Amino acid sequence: MSGFSKFKSPLQGVIPPMITPLNADGSLDSNAVQKLIEHLIAGGVHGIFILGTTGEFSGLSYSVRKDLVSQTCELVAGRIPVLVGITDVAVEESIDLANCAAEAGAYAVVAAPPFYMSIDQQELYTYFTQLADAISIPMFLYNMPSHTKLTIEVDTAVRLAAHERIIGLKDSSAHAVYFQSLCHAFREQKDFVLMVGPEEMMAETVLMGGFGGVCGGANLYPQLYVALYEAAKSKDFEKIRTYQSCVMEVSKNVYTLGGYKSSYMKGLKTSLSFKGLCQANFAPPLYPFSTAEVEELRGRFDLVNAKIAAEKI
Repeated sequence: MSGFSKFKSPLQGVIPPMITPLNADGSLDSNAVQKLIEHLIAGGVHGIFILGTTGEFSGLSYSVRKDLVSQTCELVAGRIPVLVGITDVAVEESIDLANCAAEAGAYAVVAAPPFYMSIDQQELYTYFTQLADAISIPMFLYNMPSHTKLTIEVDTAVRLAAHERIIGLKDSSAHAVYFQSLCHAFREQKDFVLMVGPEEMMAETVLMGGFGGVCGGANLYPQLYVALYEAAKSKDFEKIRTYQSCVMEVSKNVYTLGGYKSSYMKGLKTSLSFKGLCQANFAPPLYPFSTAEVEELRGRFDLVNAKIAAEKI
């Protein structure tokens, strides 16, 4: 049975896109899954999103994906909503994973446009409608143009929102005008959840009328991102400036090492290993930092910790 009815809708707050803890052989590190979930819940997050970009979903086998779904829902045990990414190039695979999520008790699923094939907005509308028709729990749209090479246009999002199971949209475009256009388009539809992916934009989008953020850094520092969200909700601009400065230090120091296109993922997961929350193992084609890079990151990580500690967050 879906966990949707257990929680007041619409969903708001900080929803970390949880990393997927892996063993060296690519299997799921179940002990780390438990530690990470407890770390996130203790940090006050408002939900957990698994099998997103930060969760390396595209490099995981379906057996690992399904193990993560079942273990996460069992460990969370209804304390906060669990959202499950079901993005795939084959609609049947997305439906199958959505069924797995529903059976495990997930709150909702999250789907980005199918990648590889070039499609237009009408084909995208038809695809998402077909998917929503075939599943039994609510679904969030996931706008991720940098990875899918396709934007869910505002008019398409409005059309799709008429479907009873499509309840929100996560935008990872980092395009403030696009997000503002969404807020304007849904100004009368107060229960359609609009969340932002890039954590550097979370506070400003909450001030625009957004519902919160899917913040990767909340894996590391959940209290920081929750505090920033609460400051934005209450329009406490002094606290926003303080907490935003910390968030920008995380972005500057943790996500940029080595100049890799995957530096965000490498930096985040390796920093989590410093905290003992996971191993620094990745799903191919990603691979770990070199020893020298790890040591450089450790120094940067210590600087960020000192900054956050100084602010008493």
